[in-house]
This record gives sequence, structure tokens and C-alpha cells, in this order.
Amino acid sequence: MRDALAQAGLAAVAGEVPVGAVVVRHGQVIARGHNRPVSSHDPTAHAEIQALRAAAAVLGNYRLDDCDLYVTLEPCAMCSGAMLHARLRRVVYGAADPKTGAAGSVLDLFAQPRLNHRTQVQGGVLAAECGQGLSEFFRARRQESRMRARPLRDDALRTSDERFRDLPGYPWAPHYIDDLQSLAGLRLHYLDEGPRDADITWLCLHGNPAWSYLYRKMIPVLLEGGGRVVAPDLVGFGKSDKPKREAAHSFAWHRQVLLELVERLDLREVVLVVQDWGGLLGLTLPMAEPGRYRGLLVMNTTLGTGDVPLGPGLLAWREMCAKNPRFDVARLFARGNPQLTPAECAAYAAPFPDAGHRAGLRAFPAMVPDTPDAPGAKLSRQARDFLSQDWEGRTLMAIGAQDPVLGEPVMQDLRRQIRNCPEPVVLPQAGHFVPEQGEAVARAAVGYFRR
Repeated sequence: MRDALAQAGLAAVAGEVPVGAVVVRHGQVIARGHNRPVSSHDPTAHAEIQALRAAAAVLGNYRLDDCDLYVTLEPCAMCSGAMLHARLRRVVYGAADPKTGAAGSVLDLFAQPRLNHRTQVQGGVLAAECGQGLSEFFRARRQESRMRARPLRDDALRTSDERFRDLPGYPWAPHYIDDLQSLAGLRLHYLDEGPRDADITWLCLHGNPAWSYLYRKMIPVLLEGGGRVVAPDLVGFGKSDKPKREAAHSFAWHRQVLLELVERLDLREVVLVVQDWGGLLGLTLPMAEPGRYRGLLVMNTTLGTGDVPLGPGLLAWREMCAKNPRFDVARLFARGNPQLTPAECAAYAAPFPDAGHRAGLRAFPAMVPDTPDAPGAKLSRQARDFLSQDWEGRTLMAIGAQDPVLGEPVMQDLRRQIRNCPEPVVLPQAGHFVPEQGEAVARAAVGYFRR
């Protein structure tokens, strides 16, 4: 059944109802399956059917007389009929299904006396664990429906869901929240994957002009390691609402939104994963509640303390954004990441269909603190003092060596400001957006932070 639960997890990652199944013969798993009706456009592609088809192919026979099937949810009438037709020896299920269950909840096909085959049925195995994933999935779906029904603030825009349909490598279900005090009715989007009681929660914070799509190559690795992954879209980015006015954005406000989100979700054992503005904001979070954080995974970012001059790369980026406020986001990612497909580059531009949706992109370059009294500078100096003197967690730093803005010199300066930060991992071919080559970084991080 735990093997079937792992299959259910794969379904959840793909945005399907999380049901998994395995077929066992003589004590050995010979076939696996998980729900795929949505992705395959096939109403029959339930987990049990997938597993039965795979088992029949392995044995070269549609009759599975000496096989048992384990499934995380009580089978429906369609799947129960297929199991009887396959002549399964036994069916074991986890959670009962009071709406469509055909093994005793709504009806019991397996108990029909006129059928010419008897399949043993046992229910309730790991029922709580099997039911938890389903409950969380449908709770998220209900939350998404409620959020979509909430009115949009007059001073904000919301990118159409159509622009996020079928993005390559980004299958996860959206989560939304709009009742944080700092949001004042704006809607914030975030990903939330993996078990809520995981040993590590990876809080992944993106920068400008990225969004949570940035972490799509790292998230599967972090989940495979047993962790929970939370990846919000900053307000003004991704699937979050986008204030129309640049003046709506400020360092303190974005930081406060993140602090309230961490508290609302009650994130603990957090490894903070940061890049670009994700670090400018995120590295100021642990000093507010040190007990929540156990580590930092730092990639091409800095602290905006305002008491040292901004580097030439950052100044050049700021000047480019000021002169070309409608710069092509997809082209920017293509230029710095030649390995990306056109569809992946287009996905980065999906949140920003026109100038009205781009206020955050225009505001953020000028928000980097560049004088001691600039907004956010004092907070950043306090964070520097905390990280250099009081930080007790572990730190792993990865540097994209090809970054002209926040490359190795900037990162080495930052390393010296973080207590007990070891020598960084340098990625010679990576540029500014290190998570685009972050699968190896994620694997190293899973091992490093579990020691």
C-alpha cells in the first residue's frame, strides 16, 4: 500500500486526483499505475486500470488469477468490473469512497452472487494516510474555486489562467491566499507540495522578472527527498495579482507579505532557497523568527545594505530596465539560458501580457537599496549582522559563474557575511538564473541539509 501511495503522489504532482495502485504476484510488485484521466484525455485512465493493463502486458495474459491489487481509494464501478473480469484473487484498498465506491460504500459489485468469479476484498489499509492526500487535494481545489470567485481589486490586474495552461515542466496545482493583513485583498499564489509534516520545508523565493516557474527543475528533486516545497509568487509576478501602480511596491511591504505567509502556513524546519530578489528579501526573514529556519540555499543574490556601492552589473541592469521598460522577458531568458526551449522562455513571459501587468518589473530594479537611508537598507544591515553573528543554521551556496550582475565576486562578498558559510559550489556554465541548472544543486542540497 505504501508503494501505491507513492504512485498517488505522482498523480498529485501531475495535477490528477491522487490515487495510486500496484499489482502484486507471488509477493512481488509486477505493475504500477496512477490516475491519468486529465493528462491522457481518457475517462478510463484510473490508477487501477493503468495497473491492470501494465500487469496484463507483463504476464502476456489479461487473466490475473493469482494476482492481488492494492489501491489507495475504494474502486469505482468501472474499475471493480475490470478487476472481476481480470479474475483478480484479491483487492485491497485504503480509503473508502462514500460517493462512488463499488466495494461496499455505494454498492458492492464483488458481493454479487450471480457473477461467476469471486474476488476477495479488504478495505481500510492505511486508510488515514490514503485519505489525507485526497483531502488535501480537494481542499486545494475548493480553495482555488473560492479564490477565483473573489472580486479583483480595482487597482490591480490578474493574468488570465489561459496563459498558464500546459506550461512545460510545471504541473503543480495552484494555491491562493488573499486574507493576509498585508495583502489587503490582493491574491497571492503559491505552490505547496509534499507532506505537511516533512522533516524539511524548502521555501523557494524567486526574483525579478521570474516567478515560481524558476524552480520547476529543483522541485521534483526536493520532493523525491521527502521534503515539502512552498514556492510563492511575489505580488506583481507569476499567478499573483499585479498592482497597476509601481508605487504600490516597496521593500518593507513585500517582506511583510512573506513574513505573514510563513506564519499563516506555520512553516517550520525551513531551508530558505533564494535567488536574485528572493535573497534581497528572503535573507532578511530568519532574524524575525530564527526558530523556524534550519538552513539557507543561496544562489546569485545579495543583501541591499546601502552602505557599499552597487556593482557595475547591477547598475547596468537598472539602467537597461529604465530605458527599456517593455523589454522582452522571453528573449531575456533565452539569451542567458541557451538550453531553454522557446516554450520555456515563453512561460516566463506568461504572467506579463501587457504593460499594465508589468508594474512590478518596472518597480523592482529601482527598489534595490543603494544608500544607507534607502528603504530596506536598514533592515538589510540588521540581517547582515544577524547572519554574521547569530545565524546557527547551515548554509549552502551555489554560484552561476556566467552571471554579469550577481556573479562570483558579489557572492563571495555575501559568503563572508554569513556565519560558517563554507566555500561555494561554482557552476561554470550557469548564468544568473542558477535554478535553470539547479537539479544537481537540489540533489546536493537534499544530502547536505539532512546530515
